[in-house]
Amino acid sequence: MRGKTAVITGASSGIGEELAVALAARGAQVVLAARGEESLARVKQRCEQAGGRALVVPTDVSDPEACGRLVARAVEAFGGIDYLVNNAGLVMRARFEDVTDLSLFERIMRVNYLGAVYCTHHALPHVKARRGLLVAVSSLTGKSGVPTRTGYSASKHAMQGFFDSLRIELSGTGVDVLVVSPGFVATDIRARALGPDGKAGHTDIAEDENRMMDARTCADLILRAMERREREVVMMPAAKLVMALKALVPGMVDRLASRMMKQARP
Repeated sequence: MRGKTAVITGASSGIGEELAVALAARGAQVVLAARGEESLARVKQRCEQAGGRALVVPTDVSDPEACGRLVARAVEAFGGIDYLVNNAGLVMRARFEDVTDLSLFERIMRVNYLGAVYCTHHALPHVKARRGLLVAVSSLTGKSGVPTRTGYSASKHAMQGFFDSLRIELSGTGVDVLVVSPGFVATDIRARALGPDGKAGHTDIAEDENRMMDARTCADLILRAMERREREVVMMPAAKLVMALKALVPGMVDRLASRMMKQARP
């Protein structure tokens, strides 16, 4: 990783922050993108203390022009891009029949899916030039539907399909594509979940954080997969079993997902 350049969206907290610090500790140059400039400045300080170089580029990934500026700044500062980590995301918590503001579906899709498309489109020529790696931080909900997550799950299914297709297109170019599917991770994104009225602040799930994966562990698993240039990571062993069961007994998987979310509901 030493001397490599990584662009990370959603880098102001959680998985993105911990991954940026881990990359910096290995001597990488990290470009930190998110909307919160103050939070990015804090992450930049952590990266530099870890031994890496860091550049802050406040970015709203739902704006394709902003994504273009992000990539241009990264190339101007560090000469190219080796890794693009599409990590920015919004989450929701609402039964579909209770939704009163349908715009939340568009907002989630523009950030979680189209934001990754925009950043990848602008960065791809530079990543190809360095035979680099594209990373998509998806979710287990991108593999199987989950109640109260209709918009979120749809955006992650779209992300999964896009990057699976792109991987095939890029075969033979030297560019690899990694899709990461974490489960529940203890980050503050849960406190910003969009509710049925489209407003943020609906606490996601009342789950004991000791039973969740912490952001640092998640980032370490992503980093290991990046080093190995893997194509996919499904982080929870139980989730791998669920994926196998889905092909054989899909109804059982639906019931398990419903039960899990009911148990986690405040």
